[in-house]
Amino acid sequence: MVATGTFDIIHPGHIKFLKEAKKLGDELIVIVAREKNVKHKPKPVIPEEQRRKVVEAIKYVDKAILGDENDIFKPIEELKPDIIVLGYDQHFDEKWLEEELRKRNLSCKVIRIKVKEDCEFCSSHKIIEKILQRYGGVLNAFDDSRPSSSPRENNKGDVQADDRA
Repeated sequence: MVATGTFDIIHPGHIKFLKEAKKLGDELIVIVAREKNVKHKPKPVIPEEQRRKVVEAIKYVDKAILGDENDIFKPIEELKPDIIVLGYDQHFDEKWLEEELRKRNLSCKVIRIKVKEDCEFCSSHKIIEKILQRYGGVLNAFDDSRPSSSPRENNKGDVQADDRA
């Protein structure tokens, strides 16, 4: 079976979706959306190959691949899954998807997972908003390359003079 998604910043909602998807069959292959094809929400922050590697490392996933840049159905045509699993909030319309699959002589069952993880940050967008809110849109508080006139700790926890200024 196949699941698809952007998987930008992995959160508990992604894990719940993949766990539920895995229950539907023996092998779960995840198609990670190419940045070029993400049009229904802001472009991902995390590069596509890094997103693929992280998804593949999740224990419910047997294999993760990148989608095709020009035809989102091409990997489905190559994999020929019995089931395509959609998350509760994925933008695909099941009827449209089934019709497009039929046009390509693919007889996949489309199942939408209705279960969702209920947590404060079960959305990549909400995580990004919180980071921007907390750090005022400026994340250089952790940038070790910036000049500073204050003492800093070395990796042993000892305070040392800042010789970068």
